[in-house]
Amino acid sequence: MAVPVARRNPVHLRIVQLSHGPDIPRTGLRNRFPSGEDTGVGRTPKDSITIADVARAAEVSRATVSRVMNGRLSVAPEIVARVRAAAERLNYRPSDLARSLSLGRTNMVALVVPDLGNPLFQQILRGITNASAAAGYKVLVAETDEDPDAEAAIAIEARRRCDALIMVSPRMDEEALLELLPQVQPVILVNRQGPAEAASVVVDYGRGVRIVVDHLVGLGHRRLAFLSGPAASASNVLRLQALAVAEREIPGLELVRLECGRSIEDGYAAVERVLDAQVTAVVAFNDLVAFGLLARLNEVGVAVPDDLSVTGMDDIGLARFAVPSLTTVRVPQTDLGELAWQRMHASISASSDGVDAVPELRLAVRASTGPVPPEPRMQGDGAADRIGWQQQGDIFALGSSEGLLARYEFGRRMPQVHAPRPYLHPVRTLGGHPLTEVSPVDHRHHYGLSLSIAQVNGTSHWGGRTYVRGQGPTLLTNHGQQRSRGVTVDRHELVDDITWYDEQGRPQLVERRRLTGDLAFGGWRLDWHSVLTARYGSIRIDSPATCGREGAGYGGIFWRLPSGATTVLSADGDGRDAAFGSSSPWLALVQGGVSLLLFQPERVRPWFLRTAEYVGACPALAWDEPLTLQPNQDLTLSLTALLLDRAVDAAEAKTLAGQL
Repeated sequence: MAVPVARRNPVHLRIVQLSHGPDIPRTGLRNRFPSGEDTGVGRTPKDSITIADVARAAEVSRATVSRVMNGRLSVAPEIVARVRAAAERLNYRPSDLARSLSLGRTNMVALVVPDLGNPLFQQILRGITNASAAAGYKVLVAETDEDPDAEAAIAIEARRRCDALIMVSPRMDEEALLELLPQVQPVILVNRQGPAEAASVVVDYGRGVRIVVDHLVGLGHRRLAFLSGPAASASNVLRLQALAVAEREIPGLELVRLECGRSIEDGYAAVERVLDAQVTAVVAFNDLVAFGLLARLNEVGVAVPDDLSVTGMDDIGLARFAVPSLTTVRVPQTDLGELAWQRMHASISASSDGVDAVPELRLAVRASTGPVPPEPRMQGDGAADRIGWQQQGDIFALGSSEGLLARYEFGRRMPQVHAPRPYLHPVRTLGGHPLTEVSPVDHRHHYGLSLSIAQVNGTSHWGGRTYVRGQGPTLLTNHGQQRSRGVTVDRHELVDDITWYDEQGRPQLVERRRLTGDLAFGGWRLDWHSVLTARYGSIRIDSPATCGREGAGYGGIFWRLPSGATTVLSADGDGRDAAFGSSSPWLALVQGGVSLLLFQPERVRPWFLRTAEYVGACPALAWDEPLTLQPNQDLTLSLTALLLDRAVDAAEAKTLAGQL
């Protein structure tokens, strides 16, 4: 595989030796441009044999030695024999570069790709190298780093040093491409349709994406997200065009187009937008985007395909090893490279031999797609006026006749450094507006609505770094787990019996957690009631504040909201400063046209609150002093939330809190 090289002026290119075949290590020789610099190609130590040495030994001119080494027929046989004998005696090997210059050809072809890190382009490169090696050609590889503005200059520099050019998925616009092509002939385009006079090898990515859509529709999906690729990608345009046709032709199909990119990182970063779109399946631009999406979905506890189906494109080598294995369209990657070389070789050798057509695209159905998940809906009389719990695979969903309101996850797939624990996410208003966020960029260890405590006998049940007095936030190997022992559920109430373990796997606490939901005040209310028991000995609960970090008394039933402009209301006044640390029995957080009212129905604890760097709140267990439990002592925690599809003011919030 070629190694990516620099992509700016001066242009850097890498030559890949092909003649040894695909399984032998290949040597890379770097050329530096502009010309005039030492290329390093064919350079030997000062005391090595040169053509002048051979000429002196054979008593001929250097030009005669050059003609002999290049196989010219104008040299007398006896002189040829004398020159070859001298070269053999001196162990002389002619310079490939010098020979190329004298013959006017290089036996090299240039390959320009947008991104050598993409396995699709690596496989196309492999197909070209395998096929061209048999013809005695080498391949010079240049990477443009997905920069359309740099492509033309790199392509021209590469072509000047080779006999022909192959451009894979060029990102430049049509006008720039039309201007470039006459300057770099002969040239073959791969994955890009050029003008009629330009040779090309093109995969019908529009057909590919339609294959995926038809597969998902056959599974019952009607609301899909498309994670779009680079705007400059011609194949992305083909996908978008095919999706528009599918929308017109398939009754009830809804497509949500989300800008994304081409990389694993792009797919990873798109998960929150995918979840907010409330789709049941995702069509990713390529397999790399799908890999990133799957990794992030796994972290936030979204089951694939039980909760969301995911598809890719290309069927790169790792697709079947993804977790779960990826449903994707098989693009004939190596075949594309071989076909591109066949057409190129026919062009530069003036051969009239025909070449095969591009192989057919096929769907590889694997474990990442499944039937559309059923929405939790109440059954029986009065269903529209009730909320209830239902089990869906290994999760529990709270819903009404209007659809999903909350999902209870067990956190089994959470990284250990996030302190695995059960949590609620998403939690939505009746109108479908999400009011929780999971593992955001600013704090990866925040998970929707969960019981999170910074330190329990020194064990973190919060996740991330632990505040150490005199040292500051420090990443320690002290993350515990909250493991469910069993859940009982009826339409109204979910009861989870949980054991809390320290980082050594030793039990610390037992918890009985009750979660209920009901319609109320034009929205719906969620009640969280937990009883923690120090069954295994005495317990000390700390926060960063009790360890020396002023104002950081967080820990308790913690609600992480989506980031955004937030208005804070409380019984002690408006704004974050009035509510922070207060003993107001209620707290209202208003984001746009939705409101979250939090109420402490039993003992009122100080409110920990953030609205600037992120939006989150909880009644704090250890605000400025540790909380201790004696063996077998109980600790009761309660929080009631009212979710409304309207913005409330302080007067209405106070009235509603009184009625709760």
